[in-house]
Amino acid sequence: MQSIFAQVFALLLCAVILVWCFKRIGLPPILAYLLTGVIAGSHGIGWMSDSHEIHFMAELGIVFLLFSLGLEFSVPKLMAMRNVVFGLGSLQVILTTVIGMLVLRFIQHDWVAAFVISSLIALSSTAVVVKLLKELGMLNTRHGQLGIGMLLFQDIAVVPLLIAFPLISSASNSQLASALVFAFAKGAIVCFVLWAVGKWLLPKIFNEIALVRTDELFVLSTLVVALCAGALTYSFGLSMALGAFLAGMMLGESQYRHQLEAEIRPFRDILMGLFFVTVGMQLNIPYVLDQFIYIVAALAAVLVIKVLVIAAIAQLMGERRKDAWGAGILIWQMGEFGFVLLALASKHQLLAQHVVSFLIAVGVLSMALTPYLIGKTAQILNILRIEKDWQPEVPSGYKTSDLKNHVVIFGYARVGQTIARFLRPEAIPYVAIERNPQIVQDAQLAGEPVLYGHAAQKTLLKSAHIDKARLVIITFDDFEQTQVIVDAIRRRTEEVKILVRMKDDNHMEQLKSMGVAEVVPESLEASLMLVSHVLYMSGVPMRRIFRRVSQERENRYPYLHGFFAGESSDLDEMKGERLEYLHALALPDNAYAVDKSIAELGLSGKRVDITALRRDGEEIEQPDEHTVLRVNDVLLLRGKPRRVERAEQFLLDGLP
Repeated sequence: MQSIFAQVFALLLCAVILVWCFKRIGLPPILAYLLTGVIAGSHGIGWMSDSHEIHFMAELGIVFLLFSLGLEFSVPKLMAMRNVVFGLGSLQVILTTVIGMLVLRFIQHDWVAAFVISSLIALSSTAVVVKLLKELGMLNTRHGQLGIGMLLFQDIAVVPLLIAFPLISSASNSQLASALVFAFAKGAIVCFVLWAVGKWLLPKIFNEIALVRTDELFVLSTLVVALCAGALTYSFGLSMALGAFLAGMMLGESQYRHQLEAEIRPFRDILMGLFFVTVGMQLNIPYVLDQFIYIVAALAAVLVIKVLVIAAIAQLMGERRKDAWGAGILIWQMGEFGFVLLALASKHQLLAQHVVSFLIAVGVLSMALTPYLIGKTAQILNILRIEKDWQPEVPSGYKTSDLKNHVVIFGYARVGQTIARFLRPEAIPYVAIERNPQIVQDAQLAGEPVLYGHAAQKTLLKSAHIDKARLVIITFDDFEQTQVIVDAIRRRTEEVKILVRMKDDNHMEQLKSMGVAEVVPESLEASLMLVSHVLYMSGVPMRRIFRRVSQERENRYPYLHGFFAGESSDLDEMKGERLEYLHALALPDNAYAVDKSIAELGLSGKRVDITALRRDGEEIEQPDEHTVLRVNDVLLLRGKPRRVERAEQFLLDGLP
């Protein structure tokens, strides 16, 4: 007989391996924990016995999950989104539950089972949807906001269901209404008690704890508060999770909200992992295989019912068709709270064990399919003739098919526009990607090559020909958004160099490990400029300032080592040096050298060589003397600094 230690060790080892594998292929960790339970349970390898300790720790995971959920609730946020949350969200839950009950009653389920199953199906996965929205940069889209609003109401709806399920199992039909009223009355009393404690007592307690400045005490106090709140509701005959949720909600408006969430997260994640493991242990694999066709049919029914309900009520409330259907595709799946309630229903024998296995299989498959369906939203809407395939807007007269060996600028605000202003005179082709529609409209009217959309979208990256670009510049300093974009670029090409702007260098190593060539921290550049002014105003010669600042930059940026010498100092300082340097020169329309051959210009007499010529995106090494120069040609001049400077004046103005 294995000891509990050996069982838990094997369980954690299996979970570690599966979570790593699932993260590598882009699936949520919840599915990895469920699979761990399947493997460890009696229908898998079966090394895990039905341990009371494991189930107890799993219940604590639910307590901490609801406590964290309460911390995330913001009354002002709910009020700002009240039309979506309480309008669209409530209609979605009610209509999905009612329609589900009628369908289930039609296929011979009793009313209690029909209500339990349909209420589980009405809930969606907050964890999966929010994660995908962040990764795809769709949190601020309209259908993303609709989805978030409905998810918020679903999270609220979990609370009365936590109260109702135990009562449904224990009370007869005649007593059910009075039992529910009595339970909600007790819930109101508990809410008042916890509200009073959270309003007046807990802030004072945490103020004293914060003054001690001991992390261990803060962690212990957070755990005690969550468990005490759960014990209070449990003593009233209600769910422990309900008390934890209410305690979190009371503390959600305090100044310690973020700290509390950070302290509780490790315990929550580990114990929630154990909870999903125990859910997976209930999955009867032979039964699932035997009923697989019916499971797929149920999965299709859930998809159709939820998408149609959400699309219909969203359009009735004035939303655009594509946003209404996009929101339906976004939250069609079953969610993690469905598993929580499923475990509660199983505990109180509201559902037969084979039904529990059936619903777990449907939930797991729906969560696994969600990332794929969300990624194919545009194609699905096109098939349904709701919206044609989205294509990024391009400026009139600008052909993205011509793009190659160009620079891609992500973000066309002030920094992006400044970069473009420097690229343009050098005849370096570029394309910018921007999400602000007003900026895009103004830029396109001015003839600028700016595309509208989020940079992580595959269609947009394809239109920008990211795989043919020489350089990518990310101009915004949001680390999470930058991560998403870098990951999307690297999935498409490993060759292009990526330059990133950041506020500081805190994330430099992480970005470098993702394949970023260079990180430019604003704090460093600002400090170098400030130091330059300080030294200059203190009487230090300008040449020494340039030398020291340039040396600091070379030490900080590897790509400046051995680069064009024009950055190292002013040209006068290099007059007597033997050092030759490279300088790129773009020929504008009125340049003296346009329509003249290299031989006619006689640059060899000026002791300057044209080492390369870039024309229409192609490099010509050592161009022939008979080559006639054209507008927008870029010449790479080599020579001593002063000679190159004079040659540039000659090529542009004809001055000897």
